[in-house]
Amino acid sequence: MPLPLAQLHDLRDRLSDHLRPWSRSAEFWVRAADIYTSYKVCQLRAGFVKDEDEREALWEQQHEIGAQKMYSLCSELGGLFLKAAQILGKPDLAPMAWVKRLVTLCDKAPATPFDVVRGVVEKQFGQNFDDIFECFDVEPVGSASIAQVHRATLKLSRTDVAVKVQHPGAEQLMMVDIRNMQAFAQFLQKYDINFDLFSATKEMEKQICYEFDFVREARAMERIREFLRVSNKKPPVMVPRVIPGMVSREVLVMEFIEGTPILNLGHEIAKRGIDPGSKVATMAKQKILSDLTLAYGQMILKDGFFHADPHPGNILVALLDYGQVKEMPEDLRLPYANLVVAMADDDFLRAEESFRELGIKTSTIADNELEELFQLSLRMFDTRLPPGVTVMSPFADDSSLKKVGVQGFPEELFSVLRTIQLLRGLTVGMGLSFSCAQQWRPIAEEALLKAGRLKG
Repeated sequence: MPLPLAQLHDLRDRLSDHLRPWSRSAEFWVRAADIYTSYKVCQLRAGFVKDEDEREALWEQQHEIGAQKMYSLCSELGGLFLKAAQILGKPDLAPMAWVKRLVTLCDKAPATPFDVVRGVVEKQFGQNFDDIFECFDVEPVGSASIAQVHRATLKLSRTDVAVKVQHPGAEQLMMVDIRNMQAFAQFLQKYDINFDLFSATKEMEKQICYEFDFVREARAMERIREFLRVSNKKPPVMVPRVIPGMVSREVLVMEFIEGTPILNLGHEIAKRGIDPGSKVATMAKQKILSDLTLAYGQMILKDGFFHADPHPGNILVALLDYGQVKEMPEDLRLPYANLVVAMADDDFLRAEESFRELGIKTSTIADNELEELFQLSLRMFDTRLPPGVTVMSPFADDSSLKKVGVQGFPEELFSVLRTIQLLRGLTVGMGLSFSCAQQWRPIAEEALLKAGRLKG
């Protein structure tokens, strides 16, 4: 006897859900292999081209092709690959062709339909949707890999709020993605890149699991908000206030903050009749960047608890999205403070000592080992760029990673590394030159002094 139509549909849906991780993995590997082999072929061809301009043109063409393929992978698979786009789409790290394509993916994840959002909110809060909100924008303000945000007004208090709602099923797919990325990292680490990429993906896995717990995120937001308030006469950045009683694992309601995306500052300045290239505009951008990096210096070095996801979509000249926060253990915070002082003072020996104390294991055959190690520390942990340089890829021919191998890197330190890289991307994107190590030097010295590791 044939199955009823409804049962057939249910069976089809369950079979589709069961096979989806497998088909997703297969699609990732086919696309990743295509991008990887196209670059290896270009590398081989470039080796036979003697003319430098011709060789550069060959690479430019390859970057355009690679950018389009990477954009398609990230936009069509979504999930964790949208986060990868945030990391790779930085003007100081990736080729400009990649940056131009990947930067457009910020907050561009497919949105969950409104009726599903409504159901999630009602289930999490145990109330009728219309009893909670006076009005609720159907179209989200932004949609990312884990959740989307809607603007709304609360019914009782008439408060304007941002409502962050998790995408159903996103966590399972993220775990599939991270396993694939870990396998690919091991391959690259073995054959191409002299860096402990696998540990980076393990830390990423840990952080992603945290991001699906909005109760934890709300606690982190309140802790950082209070820390910045008591540490400054006027907090250097705004942090949204969590609405009491309106937090669950999958829904988070906070005050709505109006703001300008940090990389749109030039456009906003021009709208006000100011030349974006003028001295006044540069000073305004410098002040905003200085306030942002000051907040990070205080969080990392004084409290050891920091917002670990400062990509442009999370900064509206206010700091948003506290899904990724990191608590830095004391045995890493103090050696890192020592490294900050070393970088600010151009102290090669102190930088080497800090690397050893941090547990960063390196190897090199370079004659000027101390200098190369110091240059590597700047590439990894400072936002400054050498004069005339706008791209500082760790995988470029002149990179210190080509001369100093990193065999071991503490997982707990990757969030700091990622934060610095994102801050440098903002610095370059705003057309500024800025050293966070020099700005953070007094904060680092204060932390060392308080721990009895620096004489007054």
